[in-house]
Amino acid sequence: MEQKQPILHGNYYHIYNRGNNGIDVFLDNDSYYHFLRLYAKYVEPIAETFAWCLLKNHFHLLVRIKNKNEINENQLTYNTTEKPKVIDPSRQFSHLLNAYTQAINKRHNRTGSLFETTFERKLVTNEKYLQQLIFYIHNNPVHHGFVKQMSLYPWSSYDTVVSDKPTKLMRAEVIEIFNDLDNFVYFHNQQQSMNEISNLIIEY
Repeated sequence: MEQKQPILHGNYYHIYNRGNNGIDVFLDNDSYYHFLRLYAKYVEPIAETFAWCLLKNHFHLLVRIKNKNEINENQLTYNTTEKPKVIDPSRQFSHLLNAYTQAINKRHNRTGSLFETTFERKLVTNEKYLQQLIFYIHNNPVHHGFVKQMSLYPWSSYDTVVSDKPTKLMRAEVIEIFNDLDNFVYFHNQQQSMNEISNLIIEY
């Protein structure tokens, strides 16, 4: 089995996974909402979210893993009754996917794996990558033909960035990556070359 790189505190990562053998993992609106609720429970205490997108058979997340001194352990949830000795960001993502799988299996009377064995993670090393990856994540529904423009897709962070509604998304920091909101919108309305981050993206 391929050894996955550890997820380290203070770094930015593109986290993604798809349904086992490409099957759909989001089956109705309730399943999208439930995934986001579990994400808030397991991942938000240990990570800052910069972009996300949920599609029928896969998802993309762009996060910064908090430094240890930024994590409030009282907010941390794990799937065992015993408090872990070490906060392991990788394990928190696994808790999310395991809890979601259990819920979907129970609700739809199915068994077995829902996602591919281990979620993927790519280290993001500079701001240009961050900028292009945010575009890539928001553009995914357009790329896959679900909508004509990304603002029409309900299960991504694009609309949150351009709105002023309360959010835990790192909205101000995302906008700053593009200098201001006008440039964020302009960049997202242009055709972007993904060549520079081809090793950071995945086709499902």
